[in-house]
This record gives sequence, structure tokens and C-alpha cells, in this order.
Amino acid sequence: MIITDTHTHLYSEAFEEDRQEMIERAIDAGVSRFFIPAIDATYTDAMLQLEKDFPNHIFLMMGLHPTHVNENYREELEHVASMLSQRKFYALGEIGIDLYWDASTLEIQKKAFKYQIQLAKKYKLPIVIHCREAFDAIFEVLEEEKDASLFGIFHCFTGTLEQAHQALSYNMKLGIGGVATFKNGKIDRFLSQIDLKHVVLETDAPYLSPVPFRGKRNESAYIIKVLEKLSEIYSKPVEEIARITTQNSKEVFKI
Repeated sequence: MIITDTHTHLYSEAFEEDRQEMIERAIDAGVSRFFIPAIDATYTDAMLQLEKDFPNHIFLMMGLHPTHVNENYREELEHVASMLSQRKFYALGEIGIDLYWDASTLEIQKKAFKYQIQLAKKYKLPIVIHCREAFDAIFEVLEEEKDASLFGIFHCFTGTLEQAHQALSYNMKLGIGGVATFKNGKIDRFLSQIDLKHVVLETDAPYLSPVPFRGKRNESAYIIKVLEKLSEIYSKPVEEIARITTQNSKEVFKI
């Protein structure tokens, strides 16, 4: 059984004490593919080190996280463009808009999002979208940029069924993680109405731990709990959920 974690921050300071062991726990649990989103330039070296340490398992993205779009965002975007010109990455991510932490940066967040979508098109790469309290703003940008070359993943999807269908209309898969196991997560109520071909698995470790680990540090091995929840929602064996979602991830990342 091959399991793919399409979104995990393995370079996070939260894993400083036991990173190697934590990754090995996940590999032992069957997670053999880890896709690593970028945040900003300060994490690039740590990401490259991860790839060097686990070359058969780690696949890197490049991008500027919306909560890190501030006064120096042009310099950060130059770093993103420079890195993309130097080597292979598997997506532009995570990029998007976050109005939960700071709505005052909306206009520059939109500019950064659009620019990075255009970089993704240039390099024929998927985008991995971060959206927090920003569906309308995200959809507005996607509407402007939609064409046959736009595709990717709506990371940590927590919207409504209607918003899910709108996301799918832009050629996005839905990244489903620990929220699906929450009592108040809501997406578990309608997820069975979304064809499994549109779904990929993720943890967003060290954030958003699934039940029964909610409130504790998340790690990629816990994706098993997400897999089990989707098995319940779709009434399919765990192995089939793993196979289909991994195949979906291969369609997005081309590996």
C-alpha cells in the first residue's frame, strides 16, 4: 500500500528534536511520498536538506505563503522565480490568500497569488492553494487566471459542497486532512458526494492533527487516521482509498 502525503511541513521547527524518527515512523506506516510546501526564503535550505536526506521520498514545492506576504514580498517572489529557474520543483505552493491573520494585506496577497499562478503556468506546474476565510478572493483570482494550463490542489479544503464544486471547476483536487475527522469539521457530511477521483490526502503536519491526536503535534504517520475516515465515508477499503488518492496525486504532480 503506497500512501501519499501531499502536504507536510517536515522542515518545521516542531520536528527539531526527532525529525529523522518522525519521518521513519511515517515510512514504516506506508507513507512513501511526502510533498513539501514552501513558506518563504528562510526555509529553502532546510527543504533542500530534507530532499538530500530522503531523496526517494521527498518532493519539494516552491512558493511564498500568503501569511508571509508583507513589505518585502517582491524580494520573496524574486527568490521563488530564481529557485524555479535553477532546479526542479513539483508545484507552486503553498500560495493563495489568508484573511484570518491579516486582512490588511489583501491587495498584495492577490498580486503575489496571481504572479505565482503565472509562474506555475510558465513552468507547467500545479498550484497548491492556501485559503483561509478567503474563498471569494481566491475564486476571483482563479476566475481571472482560469484556462487549460491551470490545475492543482485546494489544500486543506474546508468549504461547503458548493465551494467544493467551484474549486473543482478550476481543475483542482481537494486536499483532505485531519479536519475530516473533526466532529465540527463539516466536510465529512458531504464528502461522499464528491467523486474520489477529485481527492488527495494530506496532513499539513505539524498542524491540524486528526482525531484522536487533535490538539497535539501532527505528523505524517497520522495520515492513517485520515485514510480510515475516508474509508468510512466512501465505504471502500483503506487500501483502495490509498491507491486512488495516490494515483490522483500522480496526476497532479506528474510523479
